[in-house]
Amino acid sequence: MEQLKTIGRELAMGSQGGWGQSKEFLDLVKSIGEARSKVEEDRIILREIETLKRRISEPDVTRRKMKEYIIRLVYVEMLGHDASFGYIHAVKMTHDDNVSHKRTGYLAVTLFLNEDHDLIILIVNTIQKDLRSDNYLVVCAALTAVCKLINEETIPAVLPQVVELLGHSKEAVRKKAIMALHRFYQRSPASVAHLLSHFRKRLSDNDPGVMGAALCPLFDLITADVNSYKDLVISFVSILKQVAERRLPKAYDYHQTPAPFIQVKLLKILALLGSGDKQASGHMYTVLGEIIRKVEMSSNIGNAVLYECICCVSSIQPNTKLLDAAIEATSKFLKSDSHNLKYMGIDALGRLIKINPDIAEEHQLAVIDCLEDPDDTLKRKTFELLYKMTKSTNVEVIVDRMIDYMISINDNHYKTEIASRCVDLAEQFAPSNQWFIQTMNKVFEHAGDLVNVKVAHNLMRLIAEGFGEDDEGADSQLRSSAVSSYLGILGEPKLPSMFLQVICWVLGEYGTADGNYSASYIIGKLCDVVEAHPNDITVKAYAITGIMKIYAFEVAAGRKVEMLSECQSLIEELQASHSTDLQQRAYELQALLGLDSHAVQHVMPLDASCEDIEVDKNLSFLNNFVQQAIEKGSQPYIPESERSGFLDVGNFKTLHHHENAGHGLRFEAYELPKPAPPVNISPAPHAPQITDTIPASEPSYPREINQNPNPSSSADTSSANFEIKLQLGGVPMKWGKPTYSSSSSSSSSGTNSNTANGVAHRDGAITAASQTRDFTYNHRRQQVEVSSEKQRLAASLFGKSSKSEKKVPSTNKASRASFPNTEKLAAKPLPAAEAPKEKISNATPPPPPPPDLLDFSESSPSIPPPEDPFKQLEELVGPSTTVAPEAHDIMGLYGLNISPVTPANRNSEEANIVVANKKGPNLRDALEKDSVARQVGVTPTGNNPNLFRDLLG
Repeated sequence: MEQLKTIGRELAMGSQGGWGQSKEFLDLVKSIGEARSKVEEDRIILREIETLKRRISEPDVTRRKMKEYIIRLVYVEMLGHDASFGYIHAVKMTHDDNVSHKRTGYLAVTLFLNEDHDLIILIVNTIQKDLRSDNYLVVCAALTAVCKLINEETIPAVLPQVVELLGHSKEAVRKKAIMALHRFYQRSPASVAHLLSHFRKRLSDNDPGVMGAALCPLFDLITADVNSYKDLVISFVSILKQVAERRLPKAYDYHQTPAPFIQVKLLKILALLGSGDKQASGHMYTVLGEIIRKVEMSSNIGNAVLYECICCVSSIQPNTKLLDAAIEATSKFLKSDSHNLKYMGIDALGRLIKINPDIAEEHQLAVIDCLEDPDDTLKRKTFELLYKMTKSTNVEVIVDRMIDYMISINDNHYKTEIASRCVDLAEQFAPSNQWFIQTMNKVFEHAGDLVNVKVAHNLMRLIAEGFGEDDEGADSQLRSSAVSSYLGILGEPKLPSMFLQVICWVLGEYGTADGNYSASYIIGKLCDVVEAHPNDITVKAYAITGIMKIYAFEVAAGRKVEMLSECQSLIEELQASHSTDLQQRAYELQALLGLDSHAVQHVMPLDASCEDIEVDKNLSFLNNFVQQAIEKGSQPYIPESERSGFLDVGNFKTLHHHENAGHGLRFEAYELPKPAPPVNISPAPHAPQITDTIPASEPSYPREINQNPNPSSSADTSSANFEIKLQLGGVPMKWGKPTYSSSSSSSSSGTNSNTANGVAHRDGAITAASQTRDFTYNHRRQQVEVSSEKQRLAASLFGKSSKSEKKVPSTNKASRASFPNTEKLAAKPLPAAEAPKEKISNATPPPPPPPDLLDFSESSPSIPPPEDPFKQLEELVGPSTTVAPEAHDIMGLYGLNISPVTPANRNSEEANIVVANKKGPNLRDALEKDSVARQVGVTPTGNNPNLFRDLLG
């Protein structure tokens, strides 16, 4: 009666002004709801903001009015406008003694502020006081704010109070305390690492809500470390059994399903604990079978519980009876008229076929119906299922269906995924070379540049390596099929750029290998590609490289090749191109035509894309140069770890970066500058001319010798960060094994099973309901006649294949699909400042070297003294530039005298100076690409530097 009277008073107040709110507030809500456009809504909100700014700043505003203003600010903030002018008033309202006003303040603060806001520091003391309040409503409001506002630094301020509230007399407080500890664990696991045993203890709480709240943090803990919680399997099974037997209060039922959300969380936890553990799975079989048998499929929540049961059955150790029950439930999903249930059935079937692939054959017609369903989401899920059940007997039908679907959709993201799956299936289960090449052509033609770059890498590697067998005839047939198909495709308009790159590479490598096509014909086709795509620099680069390969192979074979007029005009055009990469390739081709067959054979070896590249990591070919330089007075190389800290500009940059890394205020005094370390440097007669040196930047590749940062700077930064955090004593530290015992919990639950919550178990009623459900389902089952077309499609997808066959590629196929660490193409990365042997050996100082075809760099404007052997390496990189003026200031800051650079001490100084003029990603990558490209015959361009990374290993 008291509740009815309260409701009546509130209704009476609502008729007069809306639960104590003013008519002005109700008019605001009404006008927002009746706004016909976003512009009109914004105009209303802006007018309301001006009104609130004026009203809030007035003196003597009553608390009731301030509460209404803050609620109106919540409306303003929720509609996307700035209400920051009222944040401080919401914070002040959290200090109010009135429970209603305090809860309104906490609600507004949790909506307005985030954990890093500056006003959080004003709320911490209020939260601490409210957590110790005698009114449990105030405590609940404070715990709600804790979950939203407390950050990692303020966790120690409230942690002791939250732990104490785990033993509160009110179940709502205990539940929110568990949620607060879970939030602390998510933000800073180390801060509550000693309190994880409390989650175990709360499993035996008398209130089911507290127990259900403890399942969420336990799920996260079990996901991170399964083995530490194996002892809780029996407890979880016991709890799930009590829930399934309806021993919880009726208040936890939802659509006649007992505590479905607790069941779903328990089933997810059991799936983790039973995966790969036969003993743990044995405890779960009985309760899982009972849930599958008793669950109500008339509601969505019952279907959700049943779906989680199927997922759990597919994750734990297989059991025959459970699998049969799961298959039967899956068939009901697939035969349903609801698209949502069909989607669940397709997903469940995909999980079950991992255990037994033959399960899919029993539902082949249902799968085909889903494949032809107009619902796009269901169709995509069906394609995922077909991808999992593909075999060598049905790969053609499935891939053709996928390609047709890929052509019909406009979603570029999913089109990329479909293309990747088609390529994967074609590589693993291709029935013939011709079919494989045709499938790859369709994928590239229709997916275009959406195809992953790795797909192009794998295709070129597959064509180069073959099937991984010793059958050279099959590999030659594969390459011939690729060349023939690509020559036919070149006439089609609007081919994707990536596909054209693959075509140019294949035609350059194997266009004349089988003798079916002449060199002039292939060169003419490549010239047509360049003419048809004048704006694509990458395609031009691949085409001119392909022409170079064909001329090199013909000259090396001793055959006379006539220079085509269009090819000569193309070379002249590219020599004047704005792209330095195209200029380089054109000059290379022009120089290659003037060499004899022996030199050409060494420069461009035939079919060298699969050859291993020998790398001299120790740079032994430089030993003579180094010895000569030391004899002439050069200083020996000093390892990076033995140098003084501030001599290395890279060290200074690292320290400067660490100094600026922390954005917080520093609360301690800066250290006095330390005296510079003594350096043995010969005095210079004049001021150091740093502009004569070669500027350098920090290399982007990992070094073999790690730099040691300044320990004092890092210590200052860490101490500053540590002092900003709140340090509170009195936090209890609890270590050791938890006191919770699963056996005692099981025994106690068993003894009190009949009268646990005052609910009697009615087996007769459940049995009758189960029989009624089965009768209803059988009555609604329809017998649908299957058309002959669907039968043929089902036979091509599921039939005429051995049941023991699984989607496991053979040895030779696997080498084509995944390409593990094979011996071919195992090119190791060059170390820093390393160059191929051919480049250094041709760079002898006394006689001028002949024109080097392998030198792709621009000519250096200034030639260093001939005594310096390392300038030969710098010519491969590019001209030197000057150091920025900041470098002089950095050295002068520590009082270092630097002598001018001479050939005698250049070796030691260049070790501490990093080149700033970078034309590519870094020097090592440039040298590595040049050396590797000469062996493989393909030089990747700057526009697409990753195209051949997989090909080159």
